[in-house]
Amino acid sequence: MSGKNQHVVPTPNGNWGVRGEGNSKITKETNTQAQATDTAREIAKNQHSEVVIHGRDGKIRDKDSYGKDPCPPKDKKH
Repeated sequence: MSGKNQHVVPTPNGNWGVRGEGNSKITKETNTQAQATDTAREIAKNQHSEVVIHGRDGKIRDKDSYGKDPCPPKDKKH
């Protein structure tokens, strides 16, 4: 992977944000998790990295890889 993984996270004001891994600031804030996920996917595709989707509780709900993963998952969800 060459770019930073993009995390979809809840924000303190109840919205959803996209944050690059290791960054403290939100890259983009949206009203819905779906909008934040779409934004994170576009960034991850450009950077050949991963999207990590968190739930309201902070736990990881899902991951998608858009890079050259040496061990690609066998799922066919996309």
